[in-house]
Amino acid sequence: MSAADEIIDIVDEDDRVIGRSPRGAAYARGLRHRCVFVLARDAEDRVFVHRRTPTKLVFPSLYDMFVGGVVGAGEDYDAAALREAEEELGVTGLPRPEPLFRFLYDDGAGRTWWSAVYEVRCDLPVRPQAEEVAWHGFLPEAELERRLDEWEWVPDGRAAYERLRAYRSDRSGPSAPPGG
Repeated sequence: MSAADEIIDIVDEDDRVIGRSPRGAAYARGLRHRCVFVLARDAEDRVFVHRRTPTKLVFPSLYDMFVGGVVGAGEDYDAAALREAEEELGVTGLPRPEPLFRFLYDDGAGRTWWSAVYEVRCDLPVRPQAEEVAWHGFLPEAELERRLDEWEWVPDGRAAYERLRAYRSDRSGPSAPPGG
């Protein structure tokens, strides 16, 4: 079965399942579905960055700082995050990715999906899928930040990364005063 034929859940604006569709048809018709984004770090705290292959259904040949993908029909976000991370990194035995937050991605041009963002430590040697990943490397986050304006990034991954930076900033900011 091709990726376009994979059956996925279609969800409403509140992330409730309202139907199912083949993935390719969901993309073509702009149907809202679910995706996972997993930021993978190695033992040196570097971020796994890759360039997608030109054959990808969505955002071919663009860079991404997340591994992940579409949540399958009947699958929950946590299971999809682990499955997608292991598939794309080419490893088995990853720890369960840590869920961070969810948001509704909508590019205003018919691409919209509920997005669950995770983080995982990958101390295993990676062997990314050749059909998914054209180039990969683990980059220090400072280098990733420098490349944000130099490389062409997948728009949903870029949106997830911007939200991740805001999420981190909110969590490291001053605490609310007692009783506030």
